[in-house]
Amino acid sequence: MNAQHTKPTRRDAVGNRERILVVAREALAESSAASLTAIAKKAGVGIGTLYRHFPNREALIVELYRHDIQHLIDLAPALVASHPPLDALRRWFDEVARYGRLKFGVAEVIHAAADRGLDDEYYDPFLGAIAVLLDAGAADGTLKDGLDPEDVLLQLSVLWRIDPARGGEVRAARILDLIVDGLRRPGPGPAA
Repeated sequence: MNAQHTKPTRRDAVGNRERILVVAREALAESSAASLTAIAKKAGVGIGTLYRHFPNREALIVELYRHDIQHLIDLAPALVASHPPLDALRRWFDEVARYGRLKFGVAEVIHAAADRGLDDEYYDPFLGAIAVLLDAGAADGTLKDGLDPEDVLLQLSVLWRIDPARGGEVRAARILDLIVDGLRRPGPGPAA
């Protein structure tokens, strides 16, 4: 059989899919208007290969969302296990901010695909990840007791509104400092 007429192996298909996702994440972080043709070319695959994996732009964006959200969910307990709670929280927030830069230009697509958040299978696990971080900080005394993970998520949602092209990374860091400061357990006041 001629090598030109053989079907790609499963490993080739998986490799193509992963390459497309990596390139798409970078391209969409640079510009939410990145074309599928440009993404396919940069990933080293034909447009037909991209369409076999992702039948439209929305499918590609939703897959990136799922991958990134699952990464954030899995990261929370790993950070708590390897860092002091306040440091773990800030590192996790920094990852959320990085994700926010991707989501900036495509938030409407993600929101529509998740039925405005009502049907999002990742919503409760994401809140659970936040709870892991908050509980660890409350347990060691660095964070306030009784913080609501959903309140924290609402605070973090500002990150997807920050334009990465207009100083977004610096602004996100300042906003995260404000959020973390608001979550910290107050220390003793100044001496009288």
